[in-house]
Amino acid sequence: MTEGRDVGGALRASPPYALLDTVREHLSTVYGATSVRLYLTDYGGTVLSPCDPSGDDSGPLSVSGSPEGRALGSQERRAQQVPHGDAVDHHLPVTVRGDRIGILTVRLARDRSTPAVLDELRQVVDQLGHEILVAERDTDLYQRARRVSRLTLAAEMQWELLPARACTAAQYAIGAQLEPAYAVHGDNFDWASDGDELTLAVTNGMGQGVDASLLTHLAVSALRNARRAGVGLADQAALADRAVYDHYRGASHVSTLLVRVELATGRMEVIDAGSPQMWLLRGKTVERIEPDTQLPLGMFEESHYVPESFTVLPGDRLLFVSDGVYEAPSPRGGTYVEAALARALHSTRLLPAALVPGALLRDVAEYRAAETLDDALVLCLDWFGDHLD
Repeated sequence: MTEGRDVGGALRASPPYALLDTVREHLSTVYGATSVRLYLTDYGGTVLSPCDPSGDDSGPLSVSGSPEGRALGSQERRAQQVPHGDAVDHHLPVTVRGDRIGILTVRLARDRSTPAVLDELRQVVDQLGHEILVAERDTDLYQRARRVSRLTLAAEMQWELLPARACTAAQYAIGAQLEPAYAVHGDNFDWASDGDELTLAVTNGMGQGVDASLLTHLAVSALRNARRAGVGLADQAALADRAVYDHYRGASHVSTLLVRVELATGRMEVIDAGSPQMWLLRGKTVERIEPDTQLPLGMFEESHYVPESFTVLPGDRLLFVSDGVYEAPSPRGGTYVEAALARALHSTRLLPAALVPGALLRDVAEYRAAETLDDALVLCLDWFGDHLD
């Protein structure tokens, strides 16, 4: 991209609520774009909601039944001929480090839709995605656009606590989802990586509504505080345990699964402090990894935690699920873990990690024969191994 066509400077100088207007003006001036529309993925991951501060609201699009949704799923740009004209709509995924933010649709004349121009549009979209994440600190515009209905207060608290819904790196890919997306309260996930390790936390706070969110918020914040202090996994659990116990005195506790993976070796430390489960898909084999169960965080004063070691291999897929998934009952009897979890892991094995949680949660909903789930969480980790040699 030439300096005259670099939109990055204009985006950084733009007011946070005016990013689309800035991109629209740039693409119109440089490429003759006659229409530029931004759609953002909603909290449930089922629709693409229009985001246009000018008020041009064309309504949400289905992720599963629209050209824009297919571009989001494939993570490849798609072209769509505009009826009764010589123009083409180009649907471009807006994705930052694996987090699928949405789609930018750009309408160009057919003779302007060259490979070189489309490559430049890809760079514009990359810059837009990064600036949206920065702008969300200062405006509610993009958060509002993601909502097809109002979040409960408990869900608002939980979504604000999350890192993202997907992340990719050379060694791994992560995807995660909470349900019911607009009314979740106690379940949560977290992750962080540096040059040496990846740390994951899957949390299931007891209780309902805001009380459950407050409990989980305290536990996750305590785990982050300990992790950012540079202490090991056992001390992270112990410090969070103390924080929860000091506040609730054992009346409430948090079930947590903590995982630390060495990026260079695949060596994995695990602390199972409660109810979240971990499943492994290796080749064609599905099995549950069952570390020794230790006390949930905050149940007793000064609990002691001991990590167990495992090794994850290139090509492995790890699935972390809360009790709202594996204990989901069928109207015919039995639970999801007994009848359907292994089958679902096999049937979704070709999907990227970012799409597995949504597919699995839809399968759970069908298994329950219900439109909504109890609080449920799925996190998928694909391990590629260290390719930095």
